[in-house]
Amino acid sequence: ATPIPRTLAMTVYGDLDISVIDEMPPGKKPVKTKVFYEKDRPRVYEIIRKEISKGNQVFVVYPLVTESESLDLKDATRMAAHLGKDVFPDLRIGLVHGRMKAQEKDDIMKAFTGRQLDLLVSTTVIEVGIDIPQASLMVIEHAERFGLAQLHQLRGRVGRSDIPSYCVLMSDFKGSENARKRLRIMEQTNDGFRIAEADLEIRGPGELLGTRQSGLPDFRVANILRDGRLLNEARTEAFRLVEKDPGLSRPEHAALREVLLWKWEGRLDLARTG
Repeated sequence: ATPIPRTLAMTVYGDLDISVIDEMPPGKKPVKTKVFYEKDRPRVYEIIRKEISKGNQVFVVYPLVTESESLDLKDATRMAAHLGKDVFPDLRIGLVHGRMKAQEKDDIMKAFTGRQLDLLVSTTVIEVGIDIPQASLMVIEHAERFGLAQLHQLRGRVGRSDIPSYCVLMSDFKGSENARKRLRIMEQTNDGFRIAEADLEIRGPGELLGTRQSGLPDFRVANILRDGRLLNEARTEAFRLVEKDPGLSRPEHAALREVLLWKWEGRLDLARTG
């Protein structure tokens, strides 16, 4: 799984302990990932058919449930019908999304798990908690619209057995530079730690005391990624100081107390809420 950048940052200077799991689950192989564009769609459809011809199963994920008037994006409902009628009429195709009733979703997932379906069209409802050992291909449409953590989680739905598995990121040339960075990272690594670091670089960790969940913290000199070791040493010293003088009431700490109250008083009040 991918650590949330805000949480990742807080482990450096917050009151959290860290447990590191740096090994893949038994039998799980790295998933080969590649970015494709609209001009490559016929080739992507060939890849889908090839995997299904091997007896494997395929996910195709869309960002929307239905057509949007404000966004020029493909949606799961219309594309499931299009794929079933015009592209793969000979394949067994299912559709699952968050607006379905729980029983409907369960029935579709049971059919897919039971290999009664070849291809599952979906929104991000399949992001977690889905284990289909025979699924070998994840196709993510409009991949530039998704964050790194979400892309990594979706990719994790395949490669859950010893079958060679693949992730296709369908993208629009009009994506932002940050979007292109995210897709390049996904092509380069399956390492959740590297992906979390890249997400942190792109988005920033947000505020320690405040409501902003992205962007750079207001350190004057330190860099949360470059200076991780130094920040960890500063955190250790801060905890040692708090243990000795929690109220910063000693004369030698008077100046530190004044600076702390001047700089953080408003946000400390926010932290006390509730």
